[in-house]
Amino acid sequence: MTGVEFFLWAVLGILFWNKGLHRRFPAMGYYLALRAISGPLMLLLLYEASQPGSPVRYHLLYKVYSIDFYATYLVAAVLLFFIYIEVFRAAMAPFPGIARLSVAVFPWVAFASVIVSLSSAFYAHQFPCAMGSIVCGVERAVGVLSLCLLVFLCLSMKALRLSVRDLSFGITLGFGVMSSGDFVMASWASHIKSLSDPVEFVYESLILAALAVWTTYSILPEPARKPILVPANSTIYRWNEIATALGHTGTRVVVQQPANGFFLSDVERVVEKALARNMKDRKSET
Repeated sequence: MTGVEFFLWAVLGILFWNKGLHRRFPAMGYYLALRAISGPLMLLLLYEASQPGSPVRYHLLYKVYSIDFYATYLVAAVLLFFIYIEVFRAAMAPFPGIARLSVAVFPWVAFASVIVSLSSAFYAHQFPCAMGSIVCGVERAVGVLSLCLLVFLCLSMKALRLSVRDLSFGITLGFGVMSSGDFVMASWASHIKSLSDPVEFVYESLILAALAVWTTYSILPEPARKPILVPANSTIYRWNEIATALGHTGTRVVVQQPANGFFLSDVERVVEKALARNMKDRKSET
């Protein structure tokens, strides 16, 4: 299963770059290249370390493998952050103002996740023993973000006119499946005794399922995005216009009368009714 995984990473990377999909999702292209190169390299290091030899050679190869492992997963976590931004922008393409304003929240979410991961890791262990906890914490935070993005796309597909066959949804679906495998592995990590444990097969099966999803979406033609027609007085259209205007200096904004149902309009009506009632009371007293 591990050999099939490495083969699918390589095939998917070549397919993704040959079809020019890396121009639309550049971070995804770099992520596939990273996984296609680092996987066989780490497997080769493990194979060399398992061969009979001196303990010095074994410890040296194991240190090189550990550095490669942690560096790969940290770089992958950073690339995943940019992949989610690309997917979100592609899904929210009909509303560029809201997409631009929402993307500004992503760095703060990542910063908070990293701070929580680092604090919990250093609290439990001391460096360099905390490196594994840091990598697992960052990976878990990225997995939560991928599942949240998948739920968002599932709930808003109809409103965004987003097809199930759209590549942005396929990328998010694959990462959702892979994140589910990471959470399964993290939940049962303390019960795993060997590489032949059933949990290992479940984890590897979910990775292969995610790779199969990405390969299918890369091969099949992507349908054209349907246009979104919204009335000019709709709330989401006003939000998009406001989000587009935010951050632009030197522009003149026309302040219109508040729409019906706005809070200040209700206050004005209450004040007018109170004034009219007072005028009637004074006339009756006179």
